[in-house]
Amino acid sequence: MTPYSLRRLQLATQLDSDSVAIIIGNTEQIRNLNISYPFRQDNDFYYLTGFNEPYCVCVIRPGHDTPYIMFARDSDSHQEVQFGSRAGLNGLETNHGVNRAIDINEFKEKIVGLFEKRHKLFISDNHGQYHDQLGLWLTARQPEHAFDSVKVYREIHQLSPLIAQMRVIKDEHELNLIKQAAHASVQGHIAVMQASAPDVNERVLSATFNRTISDYGCDSVGYGNIVASGNNGICLHYEDNNQPCKAGDMVLTDLGGEYQHYTADISRTFPVNGKFTDAQAALYQVVLDALDASIALVKPGAKWNTLFEANQRVLAQGLLDLGILKGDIEEILASEAQREFTVHKTGHWMGLHVHDVGSYQAPNSNEWTTLEPNMVFTIEPGIYIPANCDKVDAKWRGIAIRIEDDILVTEDGYINLTKQAPRTIAEIETCMSSDKLI
Repeated sequence: MTPYSLRRLQLATQLDSDSVAIIIGNTEQIRNLNISYPFRQDNDFYYLTGFNEPYCVCVIRPGHDTPYIMFARDSDSHQEVQFGSRAGLNGLETNHGVNRAIDINEFKEKIVGLFEKRHKLFISDNHGQYHDQLGLWLTARQPEHAFDSVKVYREIHQLSPLIAQMRVIKDEHELNLIKQAAHASVQGHIAVMQASAPDVNERVLSATFNRTISDYGCDSVGYGNIVASGNNGICLHYEDNNQPCKAGDMVLTDLGGEYQHYTADISRTFPVNGKFTDAQAALYQVVLDALDASIALVKPGAKWNTLFEANQRVLAQGLLDLGILKGDIEEILASEAQREFTVHKTGHWMGLHVHDVGSYQAPNSNEWTTLEPNMVFTIEPGIYIPANCDKVDAKWRGIAIRIEDDILVTEDGYINLTKQAPRTIAEIETCMSSDKLI
């Protein structure tokens, strides 16, 4: 069985024979006139099908003789000459494990018939393509229903929460793809560090990353590149990438290559000219120590919130030791005074989406999620001091530092998938004085 058929089976076991699951794929999006943006499949749809064509709907009927039905575009030689090959309906049944393939143009006509006498409709329509059909799906009767037959009153449920919790635990196939995305992204970050120099534009460093990850099989990035020099790093999701890097500034990079739909997510911060000043080094070490304090706690059974609490304590103590914060450490933590400079939370799940789906709390509970083997997530503490922050000494102003690694929970601890991207001060300065990838 393929990874996708196993996931469909796993999903079906959470439903019952009175259920129908409907998963809507993505459509092409127009960029301008007859030019489309590069197509990317809906993540839930891809997770269950592995199929990467637009205008598709997957129907799963647990316990049925034909449990897996796909509505999709049929073959069309004219369109395929213009825009690329299609699997076609025969190809779906022959090569993609589909029990029955139906032309997408017949979807609205035939979908209700597939419900038969099942009462529960589980819907994943993340882009709202068929929201206008839900009322019809609830109330439509089969044409052959006599007036005195047993009536079927349907109910609609959201399917996404079930898929989301499945996606939190990665299977071996997913882990292999994430590891390759991480490896490619590590090489991309090294190349960016080595391309950095005064007056080099941020867009050049961004393009350097894209060029490098393509050598490792990535044809896209998992999110918009962030290459933020100097005070630009204060903006957490800076994507302009259009300013020249200035000597003496730091560059904050948040870059993740996407490999076969799975992404990495790495942040590094380094001096434009390859050498940390004393102030930059002092702040940088605080952030790195905070990151490592959180990583050290990762193991099955640990609670998600403990990672955040650990790095916040290290960040607060570091800011206190440097004189940026004042007072008692416990009072600082109780009031969250450090959050003025640390800003964001610990990290997030990672996989098909950079901020991947899944709850951070245990199901039906107010308790934080307990870590389990094969969870993958980021840890990314940071310190951000705006250039106009006159409450701190001038040497700290305009420095933004974020360090982010991708962590896999194992049976007895963790693997840092991105540790080869230079992260210590010595590693960064050595890397930037070289011209070779690691």
